[in-house]
Amino acid sequence: MARPRGFDDGVVLRAVRDQFWSTGYAATRVDNIATATGLGKGSLYGAFGDKHQLFLRTFDDYCGGLIEAVRRALDGPDAGAFERLRGHVRAVANAAASDACLRGCLLAKGTAELSEQDPAVAATARQTFATIQELLSSCIAGAQRAGDIKQQADPTRLAGLLLAVLRGIEALGKGGSSPDSLRAIAETALALLPLPSNAHGASSAMPS
Repeated sequence: MARPRGFDDGVVLRAVRDQFWSTGYAATRVDNIATATGLGKGSLYGAFGDKHQLFLRTFDDYCGGLIEAVRRALDGPDAGAFERLRGHVRAVANAAASDACLRGCLLAKGTAELSEQDPAVAATARQTFATIQELLSSCIAGAQRAGDIKQQADPTRLAGLLLAVLRGIEALGKGGSSPDSLRAIAETALALLPLPSNAHGASSAMPS
């Protein structure tokens, strides 16, 4: 019978994730990971594989968690779809604005560093972006059914635009743009959504 592990996989993987998140893939050595987790190299290799396998595991977990967070924010009845969409856009902007350490997003960092030469990272990033766009599109379609966004608008195209805006806000935040400018970008994007002239949300899309 195999001897049970003396550590919690979840705790270890969170420490590994934070190490990669802080220093990036190339600059992170296995010695750094061992120090961050308190485990020897043999234990790490035996439980999780080499450095690349560890990164893929934490990157996949991070992306899965990000998708679920977006799903929780956007899923729900049509009647509240527009408010959920608006709340999500503002929440992303607020998170970027409050990132004092300029750590940014692990999805963005890992994609920028590795997608060109790592097909596995590129595939995970591509699927993550596609899924988030689908969630945005579904929420927009719900807002259309509720009469809060014009029926003639293409929800997939609007979702792609919002996804680009949100990823841009995160990138600008990591680059040190001011919190006010990040929030203003979010509000401008919301104000440009094609709302019916009688939509109840039209008057509150921009802050007073």
